Amino acid sequence: MDLDAGLQRFNEASQSEATELVRICLDIPRWADELVSARPYPDRASLFTAARTGAGPLSADEIEQALAHHSRIGEPPGGDDAEAHLARSEQSNVDSSDAAAHKRLTDGNRAYEDKFGRVFLVRAAGRSTSDILTALDRRLLNDEASELAVVAEELRDIAARRLAGMLDA
Repeated sequence: MDLDAGLQRFNEASQSEATELVRICLDIPRWADELVSARPYPDRASLFTAARTGAGPLSADEIEQALAHHSRIGEPPGGDDAEAHLARSEQSNVDSSDAAAHKRLTDGNRAYEDKFGRVFLVRAAGRSTSDILTALDRRLLNDEASELAVVAEELRDIAARRLAGMLDA
């Protein structure tokens, strides 16, 4: 079976080009190195599985590093780099015209940051504002260890989705 063009480009890219690509998806050097070093991937499913499970448990420091590139949900980032474009696209379903939902999101972001000391991260792509608010309310009940595990999974899910989009570009 022939590889699709996007996966073939990724498999054949230089080490530095492939690393640059995946670090836009998730800026954790250990994860990026592991993902790139495992090439070639026989199919997209193998690549996305590696992206979602790669680098074993992410450390708290790695999570903090990755979160530095994410804006608050409901506050799409400025800037013109690839990450800013991706974030704006991913948050396109968040309805900023609903004043009550926007206030709940703003208040929830603040409560989350007060409790955990970091930005609330959730895969926004494909989720409604209501879905995001439900996730935020639920995750505010987590303890630190549980929440770090959830954030790590969200980061990997976002990375795999971004990677899929980049392969399609």
